[in-house]
Amino acid sequence: MSSPTLRTVLFAMLASLFVSARCDNQSRKDVALFIFGDSLNDAGTNNYINTTESFRANFPPYGETFFHYPTGRFSDGRLMVDFIAEYANLPLIPPYLQMKEGEFMGGANFASGGAGALVGTHKGFVVDLKMQLKQLEQLEKKLRKEMGSEKAKRIIKEGVYLISIGSNDYSSYNPAQFQSISTEDYVGIVIGNITTVLKGIYEEGGRKFAMIGVGPLGCAPSSRASTRNGSCLVEANNLAKLHNVALTSALTKLETELQGFEYSYFDFYTTGGEIIQYPSKYGFKEGKTACCGSGPYRGNSTCGGRRGVKEYSLCRHPEKYVFFDAGHPSERANRQLAQLMWNGSLSAVRPRNLKALFKHEGA
Repeated sequence: MSSPTLRTVLFAMLASLFVSARCDNQSRKDVALFIFGDSLNDAGTNNYINTTESFRANFPPYGETFFHYPTGRFSDGRLMVDFIAEYANLPLIPPYLQMKEGEFMGGANFASGGAGALVGTHKGFVVDLKMQLKQLEQLEKKLRKEMGSEKAKRIIKEGVYLISIGSNDYSSYNPAQFQSISTEDYVGIVIGNITTVLKGIYEEGGRKFAMIGVGPLGCAPSSRASTRNGSCLVEANNLAKLHNVALTSALTKLETELQGFEYSYFDFYTTGGEIIQYPSKYGFKEGKTACCGSGPYRGNSTCGGRRGVKEYSLCRHPEKYVFFDAGHPSERANRQLAQLMWNGSLSAVRPRNLKALFKHEGA
């Protein structure tokens, strides 16, 4: 039989754990997730704008694995950001353009498939990054009106801002059109636009930023289809590497310049490249060919038959493929990448992972 002293100690320990859990839940309750970027993050934004099928994924077989219907996500199921929301005890974050008055459930998704950091990237067909910032500003005003200034201010400050942008600026890059500037200068312009938006979010009150680097663009099925031997497209990968070096440098600089600025940088280039190169190591059967599409490596963006060509091939088991279509990961790949973002080591995400970023109280 335990002594009164031991019972007192055990009770104190349990009470401490209970209070700690309550405090942790309380501190995380108002940690919203605000999502920006391109098709890696788009949960259906482009369903609500005037664009073409090339920039939409609201038709089968998109969404078949998890939702069992197309939601506008460029995958067979959930995206990386959907898993991040789950790990953060948040619901699926809806597209901002889908949200109704008074409907705020843990954040907002501003990402638009095909969007770039440059306003000119697919202009007229997407919501570019600067316009996404304007939508955040609109949301902040609505929150102040609905919740009051103090609560809205706390939500914006404690929120995490997850951004994936840049891929479309480089996939649509034509050096012949930019003869007056070098490739390095072009990358600098892209990074400059991203930095401007990060500072804009900071001015709105945001302090926690999760940046996804540009992945190995040249190893996507769409790029392999354009090479003679099916190897990765070196030029595209070089652009991605230049971008990521410049982005990490910009983030380090912002952390020193802006009080309270915190960030996580996910090395999508290295982690994604590893999964593509060694698919069996990560439980996949195929890392080069897409599950859905046509042509070599199913690298033609014809998945669903709505983008000018009706004929396309579809695999039976998307979970065995790294890529679902010509340029986007399958749900299973998205899950693995999200796990690395959430609690990966410094080799994958630095200087802190997203789990640490969400939990940290900030300045």
